This record gives sequence, C-alpha cells and structure tokens, in this order.
Amino acid sequence: MKKICLFLALLVTLQVHAQKLIGGNNIIKGNLTSFALKNYQLTYERSLNHFMSVSASYRYMPKGSLPIKSIVEKYIDNSAINYDLFQMGNNALTFESRFYLGLQKMSGFYIAPYLRFADFDLGVPIAYTYTPEGSFIAPTPITKTADLNGVIKSTSYGAYIGLQKQLLTKLVLDIWFIGGHFGSSNGSLNFIAPEKLPTPAIDALQKVLDDTKVNPFEIKSKVNQNGATADMKGPWAGFRGLGISLGLRF
Repeated sequence: MKKICLFLALLVTLQVHAQKLIGGNNIIKGNLTSFALKNYQLTYERSLNHFMSVSASYRYMPKGSLPIKSIVEKYIDNSAINYDLFQMGNNALTFESRFYLGLQKMSGFYIAPYLRFADFDLGVPIAYTYTPEGSFIAPTPITKTADLNGVIKSTSYGAYIGLQKQLLTKLVLDIWFIGGHFGSSNGSLNFIAPEKLPTPAIDALQKVLDDTKVNPFEIKSKVNQNGATADMKGPWAGFRGLGISLGLRF
C-alpha cells in the first residue's frame, strides 16, 4: 500500500513539475497551411483547466483572384461569368471550445465545437449581349460586362478533431484532422452602370442574371437603367481539413 501511495505521489509531483516547465495558460498560434491560399489566421487560446480551453481566432484573405477556380465553377452554373477575373476575399471570426483527452493542459487529442462569423467580399464579372434599337442598318450586337460587387455574410456552427503537442518549452504544434460546419448566409451584389442602360441591355442583363444558378442558394435579381442588384440567401457549409499551426505558449 505504501508503495502504491509513493508511486501516486511521484506521478503527481512529475505532473506538477512538467506543467511548470511547459509554461503558462495562454497560446498564440499562426496557421501555416493557409498561407498557400493567401489566407492568414491568428488564434489565441486560453486554458480553463486541465481538460478544457477556449479560443478566438481571426482569419483574413485579401480580395484577389480565386485560389481554387474549379470549385467555384462547380457550384455556379453560368457560362457568362469570367472566372479568370472573378475576385474574392474573406474574413472570419471564430469562437471555439476544446475538450482535451490528455493529462496536460492544452495537450493531446481534442474535440473542438465552434461558432464562426464570416464575410465574403465578391467581385463577379458577368457578360451580357444586346442589339441596339433605332438603326435603319442591321445593328451589330454589343457585348458588355457588368461587374457585380458585394458581401455575403454567413453564420455557422461546427466541430472538428485534432492533436496539440508541446515541442519545446514554449513551442506548440497544433494539427487539425477533420471537421466541418453548417449554417446560413445572406448578402447582396450590386452593379452600378457607368451610363444609363438602354432597354435591350436591361432585358439582356436581366435574362443572364435570371439564368444564373448558384446551388443551393436562392437568388433574386433586379435590373434597371442605373444597374443591377442580386440578393442571395441560403444554407452555408464548409469543410475543415488538415491544418498545421505553430504557437508560442506563455
């Protein structure tokens, strides 16, 4: 019995000593894998006890060309869109709780439910063709581009699993394995015409917008002589795949 008590006391002593060596209850981390997509993410994590922590992270991607054009083409059915000139940027704020399965604070395998608020800044160039009216000679069709710009906002809930390990006294490695989120979104894209649109142009652009299908979103568009508006709403979902972050513990 004494040997068992001594053994347990030794384990507790080693655990306390290890915690002192590891450091404080805070970690600041940067996501390395997102850099390839020009996506920058910073996370602050705070330990509540040996098995639970909370964190807040901010992600920012400056507006630019599509990082993975084939994915967008898969969900938007309209050949009038010029995907080479399609612009997208985003930012997101994520609040997260982590439940660790290890014995040390903020270390080991974990399950992490989270809430995410995201804004997607879009620039969508749509070509439309119309034939001018009022000419005695057979008129030549005119093709122009309407640049629709605006923001889509989403709110989603999700969870993922991962592993966090202490590499050195202050250095932390965080690996996300798999997860995802689901929620809702809404927003509006607008086109301001540089000059008043003639009736044939209004009709042509309205038809192009009416024919645009973005699965699984609902789109309501309206065109007048001053430009166009496309309101969007629908479900929102995302996949959280393999990710690697490095952090500093303090």
